[in-house]
Amino acid sequence: MDFSILTIFPEIFDSFVAHGIIRRAIEAGIVSVSPMDIRNFADGKHRITDDRPYGGGAGMVMKPEPLHRAIAEARKQNPAGRTILLSPQGRPFKQSVASEFSMLDGLIFICGRYEGVDERIYKYIDEEISIGDYVLTGGEPAAMIIIDAVTRLLPGALGAEESAEKDSFSEHLLEHAHYTRPPVFEDEAVPDILLSGNHGAISDWRLESSLVRTLLKRPDLLDAKTLGNREKKALKQWCQYIEQLISA
Repeated sequence: MDFSILTIFPEIFDSFVAHGIIRRAIEAGIVSVSPMDIRNFADGKHRITDDRPYGGGAGMVMKPEPLHRAIAEARKQNPAGRTILLSPQGRPFKQSVASEFSMLDGLIFICGRYEGVDERIYKYIDEEISIGDYVLTGGEPAAMIIIDAVTRLLPGALGAEESAEKDSFSEHLLEHAHYTRPPVFEDEAVPDILLSGNHGAISDWRLESSLVRTLLKRPDLLDAKTLGNREKKALKQWCQYIEQLISA
């Protein structure tokens, strides 16, 4: 998977590619991450990439000429890449979108700045993507988030393939509670079942934990979830437990 990033601050990505899963995926040849400086495609000695908006108003707008040239060069280097403008007006980025992107051969990210990009650049992009209903200073953090989420879904990127399959949102559920050593911390013990060695019982406990967490924290996720018999049973048991607590 080839990631191309069009930005006026390519150095922001130096630390991002130097650590963790992304670094290992690059070293293994699973992904490439190529920041491209939009200023290199701007005219003049000062390589200006923004200007005042026609019609007046606050802020600056990214000029179309440098962006157009940068996109053209990125497509030469990453011909299979889908061109994504990172924008609060775009399609919401979710785990399902990360899964969709992981099936592609490449992505080209346009990191906007200031008030956005000149409207005439939109005909050169394939789609807009938003990572949330808030405004960032630039698209660089959004590019990092998408690259991270997509990379971990690629074969070989994680040490254990089950890790990505059981992540939160992979089945419209939040991930179950986790515990590690010590067995007792601040007078709170790890649930006995996790120490039992009974893998079937542990699996049932984790499913219930996942369902309960989702119901309490993100019930909206269950709207897209078709519950199986095992999941319905786990939720019924939890509801019965709550009823006992209330009636006690």
